[in-house]
Amino acid sequence: MPQLNPLDWAPQLIWLLITFGILYLLMVYVALPRIGGVIEARTAHIAKDLAAADTLRRQTEEAIAAYEQALAEAKQKAHAIIEEGRAKLKDETAQERAKLDSELGRRGAEAEARINEAKISAMREVNAIATDVAADIVRQLIGAAPPKAEIAKAVEAARKE
Repeated sequence: MPQLNPLDWAPQLIWLLITFGILYLLMVYVALPRIGGVIEARTAHIAKDLAAADTLRRQTEEAIAAYEQALAEAKQKAHAIIEEGRAKLKDETAQERAKLDSELGRRGAEAEARINEAKISAMREVNAIATDVAADIVRQLIGAAPPKAEIAKAVEAARKE
């Protein structure tokens, strides 16, 4: 093996230094600047993407805040409309109730007046019927009918007791 021969080491070392030097110069002046440019471009692109993402995040947060505010306003308006409808319905119900109460009161008063008239009429008829029945009873008991005025007076006195 020629590599292990100590006499061949000097030219091998010289070629090693020349080759290493050329490769070093190629790396320093050609490859590394290109790699550095790519890294800088990537860094700039990543920074640009991060800035865009931050901008979009802020816009999203603003949109969410605007949505939540609009939703809250819509809920508030809906609540106001419901309360307005409830108040209107309550007023209409109260008006209907007042109308029905007045109608029922009027009908109740009319019915009470009719009942009182019927009661008075019945009481008049009761007096007449009681007078006739008393006259019949007295006639059956004693055989003679007393005068109607006396019987009516006796029925009236008995009714007052």
